[in-house]
Order: sequence, then structure tokens, then C-alpha cells
Amino acid sequence: MKSYSIALIPGDGIGQEVTDAAWQVLSTVARHSGFTLTGTSFPWSCAFYKETGAMMPADGIEALRPFDAILLGSVGWPAEVPDSISLHGLLLPIRKAFVQYANIRPHRLLSGVEGPLKASDFDILCVRENTEGEYSGAGGRVHQGTADEVAVETSIFTRAGVERILRFAFEQARQRRGKLASVTKSNAQKHSMVFWDEVTRQLAAEYPDVEVTSYHIDAMAARVVMAPESLDVVVASNLFGDILTDLGAAIQGGLGFAASANINPDRSAPLHVRAGARFGPGYRPSRHRQPHRRHLVRRDDARASWRKRGRGDDHGRARTHDHPRHRHRFGKRQDPIHHRGSARRARLIARGINTGGINT
Repeated sequence: MKSYSIALIPGDGIGQEVTDAAWQVLSTVARHSGFTLTGTSFPWSCAFYKETGAMMPADGIEALRPFDAILLGSVGWPAEVPDSISLHGLLLPIRKAFVQYANIRPHRLLSGVEGPLKASDFDILCVRENTEGEYSGAGGRVHQGTADEVAVETSIFTRAGVERILRFAFEQARQRRGKLASVTKSNAQKHSMVFWDEVTRQLAAEYPDVEVTSYHIDAMAARVVMAPESLDVVVASNLFGDILTDLGAAIQGGLGFAASANINPDRSAPLHVRAGARFGPGYRPSRHRQPHRRHLVRRDDARASWRKRGRGDDHGRARTHDHPRHRHRFGKRQDPIHHRGSARRARLIARGINTGGINT
């Protein structure tokens, strides 16, 4: 029987609740799919930062390296710890150290979910560059607190980095409907984004079976809302991809529906997937403002954990991915899970798997 080791980082706020719930569901999937999961929890969070002065220990990356995947909840406590510290102290170091250069997020409506748009038949895969670009962290500030203060934030785009994310996106388009949309702002950013466009055209010659279209970011934002069904695979830089994928989440019903996985496609490092619904870093509003909590498990994250890591096959893929596409045998609604707390939803999903109500 195959076994997978998972590093659990619940993080802050709602992250702890949804990680516990996600783990309960994944453990049930494992029992019914012929593999085992071993979880090791790490307390790294903003609370950990307040106690130790660091988001994770100095040897944190090495502690994570042996694992097959990292299941992360939600990190951030802006009232106590600036977001710039929590992001650059935990999430970005993990992505860069394990060369998780591809952030992949699918956007489509699940059965029983009504999105805010009239369109309902869209199926978009967003591919975001994840280790350089606008989030490189290069820059600085001088003369702080004075009238002469200067802040510089430098975006870094390397040929190796741009080419590998574009090639990954081309490959994804080839496996899907054969359409790729590359997103830049090359009319205004005449160095980095023109460079991105040039590399896109060069690689397109290697993929004659893929239809490639280049868009400016503002035009793409409008297209995601006005004509999402026209999009297949969308590839963008770190910043543009970050924004577009939150917009993509919104059109599929809310940020809690948006699966997210940070991967190293050469399968040489742990996968970093998200268990927590996202509504700002670690943010947990009152219950009546939580549409983002309607799905505690990001199904595609779980699937990516097994498939992209390359240490097994699609064990458990359907059971985690298909909910709520199959009707449940419990409750009067097609998807009663939408209206329960995380722990209650976890129990309902686990019961559905155990009784055959979910993908038997």
C-alpha cells in the first residue's frame, strides 16, 4: 500500500479550522482508495512569529523537504503582523526554495453552484508564474520617514523563468482545448513585458497545434467577466496572475471555491496546496459574511498533491474532486454542505464517502 507524508501548516485564523476539516476528509478518501496518509503538523504562523520573531525556524525549509506535499491553511494576522512579513517569511520562501514556479488554479462552476455571471459553461485554467517577476523582493527604501524618502521595487524576469512557465502553460493547453492566452502589459511596461511577449512568440513556433493570443491585463480582466467561456489556459506573471485568479474565483462563486496548488513540475520537491478558503490573509469574518467557507476542501489541490508529485497515480482523485458534482444521499438539498460549519461539513463529506453517497 502506498503511503504519502503530508506537512500540515494550519496557520492563522480560519486556516486551523479548515485544515482540520480537510484532513478529516482526506483521511477518509485515503482509507477508501487504498493508500495511507501520514500528517505532521507545524505551528508556523503569525502567532509563532510573535513568540519567536520568525514565521518559521531557520531550518524550516529542510524540515519540509522530505514530505510529499504541504497542506497549508491560511497565513496572516494583519492587525498584529504586517502582511509583508508573513508573506515573505513563510509562503514565498517555500515557493522559491522548492522551485514551485507554477501556481495552477482552475476556474469553473461546480454543480449546484450559481455564479454571479450569466455565463456558466466556462472552464479556465490559470497558470501563474510563482517565483520571480513582481514578487521577487528586489528593492529597498532610503531616507525613511523624511520628505526625501524613496522606495524602489524591482521586478525581475529571467529568460529561464519566463520560458519555463510559458512552456508549462503551452503543455497544459495542448492537453486541454488547445488555446493559450498570454497576459502582459507590454504597451506600458516596455522592457519586462515586451520580453515576455517575445518569448511567447518564440515558443509558439514549437507548439503549432496551440492557438496563442496575447492580451493586455486590463483587456483580460474584462474578458474574464464578459466572455469567460472563450478562455482555455491563461498564463501570466506573478502579480497579474495573482489578481486574475482571484477574479476567476469570484466568477465561480467565491474565493472558497478556488482550488490552488503551487508545484514544481519536475517533481523534485514537495507540492504546496491550500486547504483554507481565502478572504484576505487569515481573515475570519462573522458567519453571515462567509461565502468563502462553503467548501472546506479544495478538491483540485488534493488531486494535484498525488498526481503532480509523481510518487503515485490518481489515488483518491475522483472522491475529492467530484464533490459536489454527485448528489448526496443525506439531507434534502443537493449540497447541504454549503450551509454547515467546517467541522460539520467534514463529517458530512466523510459520511458520504463511507456510505457511497460520494463517487462510489
